[in-house]
Amino acid sequence: MGIEVVTLADISGRIPAHMLASAHRADFHILILITGGNGHHEIDFVPHPARPGTLLWIRPGQAHRFHLPGHLEGTVVLFTADFPPELGGAGPRLSDWLASPYRPAAEPDLTAISATIDQIAAERSAPIPAMSVALLRHLLAVLLLRIDRLPTEDVHRVGSATDELFDRFQAELECSYAITRSAEHYAARLGYTVKTLTRACVAATGHPAKHLIDARVILEAKRLLAYTDTPIADIGRSLGFPDPTNFGKFFTRHTGTTPGTFRQTQKTPT
Repeated sequence: MGIEVVTLADISGRIPAHMLASAHRADFHILILITGGNGHHEIDFVPHPARPGTLLWIRPGQAHRFHLPGHLEGTVVLFTADFPPELGGAGPRLSDWLASPYRPAAEPDLTAISATIDQIAAERSAPIPAMSVALLRHLLAVLLLRIDRLPTEDVHRVGSATDELFDRFQAELECSYAITRSAEHYAARLGYTVKTLTRACVAATGHPAKHLIDARVILEAKRLLAYTDTPIADIGRSLGFPDPTNFGKFFTRHTGTTPGTFRQTQKTPT
């Protein structure tokens, strides 16, 4: 149907612990509301606190792994990318969760979010074909809009044309990061100078365009090294490095470790 509500206990019962502790990548959204316990959850190789009131959002394509899931209690909302209805102006703001997929929710936000998840679960458990799907879409929209109201930890966005340029850059980067790492290329594609593009990136994230381009390539390299067994040379070629040596140097320069060492550490559950 495009949406499901389960618990962390359900997930622990379905998937062996050693698999949960290894990096994996889903092609759907995973929203986790922690209701008990204390630990952390790793999303794109960054550990995030997991304690009661924590909301975690794993987007399609992100690598993540569970740490001691049996020690945590929580509710999980799974939904496909095409299931939510159009959210208007909230869409771009919700995309900021890609940079920081963790939010602590305080009352009354937590109560409202929990109640909406309970409504989705109740409707999902007793579906009435067509009308039920429409209602579930709207309930998911309510949930996402409530999430949109949660405060962020680090807000750089300044509004106006600067935000629009940065959003366009992000979209272009997602299409081309494996093809080119040239800031000049992205600036030309967007119709701006490198200086203007860099100013927009710094305003939005605190980092220049070139830093964000390289970081996106490194992130994809980490994902592929962690959750696939694809040969390292093939990963490098898929990211625009015909010479495996150049890929190794690029990866080591940005991470402080070789691709092989990084892969080995990720294959060892923590």
